[in-house]
Amino acid sequence: MHTILIRGGRIIDPSQNLDQVGNLYIRDKRIVGMDGTASLANEVIDATGLIVCPGFVDLHVALSEPGFEEDETTASGTAAAVAGGFTSVACLPDTDPVVDNRAAAEFIMRQAERIGRCNVFPLGAVTKDNKGEELAEIGQLVEGGAVAFTDAKRPIANAEIMRRALEYTRMFHRPILNHPQVPELVNGGVMHEGFNSTLLGLKGMPAAAQDIMVGRDIALAEMTEGRVHLMCISTEGSVEQIRRAKARGVNVTAEVAIHHLALTDEAMRSFDPNCKIDPPFRSQEHIDALIAGLKDGTIDVICSDHQPIAEEKKNCEIDLAPFGIIGLETLLPLCVKTLIEPGHLTWLELLSKLTVNPSRILGLEKGTLKPGADADITLIDPSANWTFDPKRFRSASRNTPFGGWEVTGRAKMVLVAGDIRFHSNDESQNSSDMSRMKGNTR
Repeated sequence: MHTILIRGGRIIDPSQNLDQVGNLYIRDKRIVGMDGTASLANEVIDATGLIVCPGFVDLHVALSEPGFEEDETTASGTAAAVAGGFTSVACLPDTDPVVDNRAAAEFIMRQAERIGRCNVFPLGAVTKDNKGEELAEIGQLVEGGAVAFTDAKRPIANAEIMRRALEYTRMFHRPILNHPQVPELVNGGVMHEGFNSTLLGLKGMPAAAQDIMVGRDIALAEMTEGRVHLMCISTEGSVEQIRRAKARGVNVTAEVAIHHLALTDEAMRSFDPNCKIDPPFRSQEHIDALIAGLKDGTIDVICSDHQPIAEEKKNCEIDLAPFGIIGLETLLPLCVKTLIEPGHLTWLELLSKLTVNPSRILGLEKGTLKPGADADITLIDPSANWTFDPKRFRSASRNTPFGGWEVTGRAKMVLVAGDIRFHSNDESQNSSDMSRMKGNTR
């Protein structure tokens, strides 16, 4: 029987509305609680000055395997995940082949188990081959471990397909995650439609493209009583529609990608292809609405929207470059910069968007430090000052516009099922600090 004591940290667990300094005990890969005897611990981790919280959970991450291993693999993607503080990720089905059958979903889980870094949950395709024409084998995908359904970055444009998907997945208590966008309105677009797109002479992607699809999805969720989760909300109009729908009791949830709070569409003046993302960076009034939506609970989740793209694909003319940005290793410091430091959210409020809320949406028994829960734990150093260096990221890709940013806050240590899967000091081989953190082993 192996027992671990995490001593003296600031324990924050939104699932219990808990924020206090104390000790946390782990026995046989599960949380025991905050009571126990230190002398009985086999291992002591000194968490003085650190935040101890449930491991982060990301609703959707592109791991790109199989089919696009030049962008990312399960090994590199899960290494990036634990480095960013994530203990569980749900991976998108837009691989090659698409995850639209039981065998494909089971492959994702077996591959992650072999690598053994963090929990990986497959998202099943809503439609066969992500083509939006015919429903995938929903029941078989559930049996194969799919926790939710999505066509990834392809919007489910056909309203009848979306209706039937909501009705069918309701039987399995699974949500549909949709990328809300009217394809015809963004076809050929490069950036947010507005002053800067006109100034730069680049084709725009109007906010209305998202607003219209959000309204349709809310109406279908209300009609079918199905569960819809709206991915990467980025517009003021979408936030207001979701707010009103929740007030009516519609079963709708929503997320924001952290990079949509960190930069505006002015970033595209650099013509940096790393700034080309979908949905695009918006103008400041949209960012203000997103922050208000986070503060009042309209937006449930903050995600990374991790979309790795190999350098040889991304570094080309802005209109030819594929959309996408990596985010697993930059999410936490960007949350600190955009939400904690300005005082928009408390740590308790922020961590609810990264732990218990995404777990609840996906129906996972994760995101909590309650006794009996899996010991998936992240230790955060909230005062760590460091600089983003994409060359040192664990992701196989480097497509981020945040290289060189000086930031505060990072994951110090990550435990998955009670095993240490990441320690920030491993990078520098700082054995003395590793000894301080982990040294009192009995």
